[in-house]
Amino acid sequence: MKDIFKSVIYAPLIFCVSMMSQFASAVETNSAEEIVQKQLDAYNARDIDAFLSTYADEAELFGFPNTPSAKGKEEMRKRYTARFSDTILHCIIVKRIVMGNTVIDHERVRVTLPEGPGVMEAIAIYEVHDGKIAKVTFISGRKTPGEKL
Repeated sequence: MKDIFKSVIYAPLIFCVSMMSQFASAVETNSAEEIVQKQLDAYNARDIDAFLSTYADEAELFGFPNTPSAKGKEEMRKRYTARFSDTILHCIIVKRIVMGNTVIDHERVRVTLPEGPGVMEAIAIYEVHDGKIAKVTFISGRKTPGEKL
């Protein structure tokens, strides 16, 4: 009788815990993607304050595989204020992959290159922790003067 009682009580409990775990994982995935999307929207609006609000205070930026390029919001502010002064700046996502707290974007960015307006491609690997982007690793792609998005 005790075994039947345990199975009647524990089976639904185990099922509920399993479902809660899956739901928590889905929430984390959506949160990471939502934060990265909010960051992209601020980037395209060239809104430095909204852009930086999506990052952790000590966020780190790297060139692939592990070359540091900026650490903390103040360094990022300097770097992106200059970029946001480009009036043609606009990024589109070609492909996005989301797994847990990691978002990987294949990006095409309309930008003013030294030769004039064009497009540069990149892969950005975002790591989100506690609702903020904590680390980004960029893989630079080709830069094509004269190309349109």
